Amino acid sequence: MKTVLFRQHGGPEVLEYTDFPTPKPKPGEALIKLHASALNRMDIMVREGWRGLNLEMPHINGADGAGEIVELNARNSLEVKLKVGDRVVINANLGCGQCENCLSGYDNRCETWHLLGETVRGSYAEFLAIPIRQLLKLPASCEYQQAAAAGLVYHTAWHSLVVRGRITSGETLLIVGAGGGVNTACLDIAKYLGARVIVIGSTSAKVKQALDLGADFGVDRSSEPNWSKSVYEATLRKGVDLVVDNVGTTFMESLRTLRAGGRLLTVGNSAGPKFEIDNRYIFAKHLSIIGSTMGTLQDFSKVMGLVFAGKLNPFIDSSFPLREAAKAQERLWKNEHFGKITLDIGSSL
Repeated sequence: MKTVLFRQHGGPEVLEYTDFPTPKPKPGEALIKLHASALNRMDIMVREGWRGLNLEMPHINGADGAGEIVELNARNSLEVKLKVGDRVVINANLGCGQCENCLSGYDNRCETWHLLGETVRGSYAEFLAIPIRQLLKLPASCEYQQAAAAGLVYHTAWHSLVVRGRITSGETLLIVGAGGGVNTACLDIAKYLGARVIVIGSTSAKVKQALDLGADFGVDRSSEPNWSKSVYEATLRKGVDLVVDNVGTTFMESLRTLRAGGRLLTVGNSAGPKFEIDNRYIFAKHLSIIGSTMGTLQDFSKVMGLVFAGKLNPFIDSSFPLREAAKAQERLWKNEHFGKITLDIGSSL
C-alpha cells in the first residue's frame, strides 16, 4: 500500500511517501480502505518526538480516518453488526476493552490507552487495521472528508465541553484560539447547545471567520494583547462561565476572564507543558481547572450522530493528496489554517 511514514524523528523532510506492507486484521479487527484522513497538531509533535516516546519505526502519523471495510476478522456476533463494504468513520481513542475502566464505559481512561497515530501506526495510508469496536457506520449523506474532519476534534470537544465541563444553554464560553480543529468544534457544539461564544484569534481574518461561523464576539490578540481585559469588559465586567484553553501558557489570562465559580477546560498545551499560575485566582474565585483527553465510545456515537444529522458541521480548511502530507503539516504548524486540514486518499494518492 502507499503511505507517508518516517524512520526517524525530525522536521517535515523525514516524511516519506512510499510503499509499505498492507496490515492484516487480527481477531476482532477490520481492514479499512481509507478514503480520507485528517491532520492534528499531535501528528507534528510525534514526528518531532519527545523524551520517552518509543515508537516502532517506521511510524505512520494520523488519528482521523474514514473509508470502507474490505475485510472483517470478527470473533463474535457483536462484531458482525458491520459488514464488508460498509462505509465507516474511525474512533482514534484506543481502549483495550478489557480493563476496569473500559468495562465501566471510561475507555478514554484505559490502563493501556493508545491514540491512533501517536503510539501506534495511523491513518496516513491506503489501508488501516483497527478493532471493530472503534468503527461507526456512515450514512450515505456523510462524505468521507467530513467524517474524517470531525472524528478526533468533535469527540475531544464533546467530552470536554459537555461531559466534563457541563456547559448549558445561556452560559458564555471563551475559546482561546479561533482557528484550530478542537476550537472550531467547540464553537460549533457550544452554539448548538445555546451558549454565547467569545473567541480570541491571532489575526483579524481568523476572528472574522469565527464570527461567520457563529461566534458572538471576537478579539484579535495581535492588536489587543491585553485580551483578558477586553473579554471582561465585553461581559459587562461579569466574566465568562467557561474557558477553553488548550494553549497552556495563556492560563493566567484565561483565569482572569472567569466569573466566580467558573471553569477552565483544557485538552492540551500547544505552547508548552510548563508555566506558572497565580493560585490566588483559583481559590479566591472558586475556579475549577478541568482536564480531559479524547472521549468514550458513547461520546463518539453521540457527537458523530449529530454530525450525521447535519446539526454539527465540521469546517474544512483545505485538502491535500496523501503524497503532499508534509506540505499539509507545514500549513498546520504555521497556523495558516482555519478548521481542519484533510488528506484525500485514493484516486489522488
